[in-house]
Amino acid sequence: MTTGHATALPHPEDQDLVDRIIGDQAGRPGALLGILEKLQDRNPHKYLPMETLEYVAARTGIPQSQVYGVATFYALFNLDPQGTHTVAICRGTACHTRGSRALLERVKLQLGLQETSEGADKLTLTTPDRRFTIRTVACFGQCALAPVVEIDHAIRGHVKEQALIREVEALRRDRSR
Repeated sequence: MTTGHATALPHPEDQDLVDRIIGDQAGRPGALLGILEKLQDRNPHKYLPMETLEYVAARTGIPQSQVYGVATFYALFNLDPQGTHTVAICRGTACHTRGSRALLERVKLQLGLQETSEGADKLTLTTPDRRFTIRTVACFGQCALAPVVEIDHAIRGHVKEQALIREVEALRRDRSR
């Protein structure tokens, strides 16, 4: 977070949005989760910039370390800009044994992405044009459908490599989304 220097503020229009969302969530159980979720949903790149987290802490009186801790603990929150389209590949045991690693490698190749840290348990990569983010998840809880892939928040089961390639290619060609 910060180290003794002034907090960077979001743009004034973003400050107004944050203030409205904080006001809407005030007094609700789990208010911080609701605030962060609404802010991320409203961000065009579906992430929580550091200055937004700092501003939330300052406006709510919640320690910055707690705000950051919540944002990094829950897998639904992103601290880096995300692509317009997301492809999440399950790396759980059932999916792994049914070929999810090959699906991951094929999509990375198709989108021209390279892993920056080999063997990372959790992988998130975004294309330079921010059209696609691919990520891995520990488990979707859909083991009977393995291998499982989520594309733009829709779960797909029994995914075959060629079907995944076709779906990603269709998204690449469709510039309207």
